[in-house]
Amino acid sequence: MTANINPPVYTYSFKKGDGKNKKLLGGKGANLCEMTQIGINVPPGFVISTQACLGYLDTADRALPDALMDQVHAQIKMLEADTGKSFGDAENMLLLSVRSGSAMSMPGMMDTILNLGLNSGTLPGLIKQTGNERFARDAYRRFIQLFGKVALGIADEKFDRPFDAIKKRDGITEDTALSAAHFKEAAEVFLEVVHSETGRAFPEDVYEQLQLSIKSVFDSWMGKRAIDYRREFKITSAMANGTAVNIQTMVFGNMGDDCATGVGFTRNPGTGENVMFGEFLINAQGEDVVAGIRTPKPVHELAGEMPQMYKELVSLRDRLENHYKEVQDYEYTVEKGVLV
Repeated sequence: MTANINPPVYTYSFKKGDGKNKKLLGGKGANLCEMTQIGINVPPGFVISTQACLGYLDTADRALPDALMDQVHAQIKMLEADTGKSFGDAENMLLLSVRSGSAMSMPGMMDTILNLGLNSGTLPGLIKQTGNERFARDAYRRFIQLFGKVALGIADEKFDRPFDAIKKRDGITEDTALSAAHFKEAAEVFLEVVHSETGRAFPEDVYEQLQLSIKSVFDSWMGKRAIDYRREFKITSAMANGTAVNIQTMVFGNMGDDCATGVGFTRNPGTGENVMFGEFLINAQGEDVVAGIRTPKPVHELAGEMPQMYKELVSLRDRLENHYKEVQDYEYTVEKGVLV
């Protein structure tokens, strides 16, 4: 009689993951688990462990570990139950972010994909669901470009060049001045870029999108940027080995002027002064703050533009530092007047 051998556990809900185990869950994943468990308003999600990454990188053909995607499917079912939304359902869609997370901070060295779950079938549903065609089409063109770059290996310039041409043609300098029609045109062009560069159509199946994204994040651990960073800062495998993958329900800071996104520290990281420190953008997604597309504003100006959100952000800052007992960096989004 064959023994029933249980597969390794590769995925951990934010509700249950060990917030102290950064070697297994990465720094970001461990902190998301801990913040969830102390009651901070964290969008629901789960972590794929560094163990899964190492198993993937150890295969000659870069194959995901057996049972990983089964566990991912089970976690998605729990996210659907938590949010009341469904992954790939045009009528009530769940969109995801996919982010890396090493045990040691490696800012900007590995990959992120946002708005995962959009395709030609779900896009009309997002337009209907939000009543905001411009936002939905902006989210879709962002997803095609980011997925194309990260998961399909297409150079940024292949997207930037036609996008800039659209703006130049109509005399537009800021992305905020683009209309739904502009984003629709950009998405159509981006889909053509994907087909011409890869020889195949943009993947419509949301689970194929997710699987390719997980692989791309794992691959980024062995990317030149990440290897050079670890060498420069003397990060050994004993300190951080492999990256976790954080899969989280999307929240949107780019749905209008009652939305925002920002990054910050719980105090001035240069002087240690106990003051609010960071930057934000109104009507933007998180990547916009660090990508140099627009110039962020200092966080103290949020007090004038969104006073209640600023008050809540100060409270969050205080709570994080009181809990962790040291300076913390953090990211946040305001979606329709709700801070997460």
